Amino acid sequence: MQATSDRDWLMTQEEGQLSVDVFRDKDMLVIRSLVAGVAPDDLDVSISSDLLTIRGKRERENKLVDEDTYYQECYWGAFSRSIVLPYHVAADSAEAQLKNGVLEIRIPIQSDGKQVKVKWG
Repeated sequence: MQATSDRDWLMTQEEGQLSVDVFRDKDMLVIRSLVAGVAPDDLDVSISSDLLTIRGKRERENKLVDEDTYYQECYWGAFSRSIVLPYHVAADSAEAQLKNGVLEIRIPIQSDGKQVKVKWG
């Protein structure tokens, strides 16, 4: 068996999906997600046009043997979430903070403040 890099491992594994809260706080768009157990170095947040993507990996400290496991409800491994942003934002001014296992991303809404509406086909 050939060793693979972390990036190769991430590409071959199924990813879990983060739950998020997205809301407006005055002139800021705020995205919050629970990422308990994830080190800041294992998180990647990027904004491309109107799409915000959060990627990361939650590592289990100890390997568990299946026979010793009674419940396994926590997700371990790679995860990601992409969100279409509902406003035009100033992506260059976005800030992220990780505190007590909660990731908070704050992005200024551009002055035009237009909400993006989806048209029915």
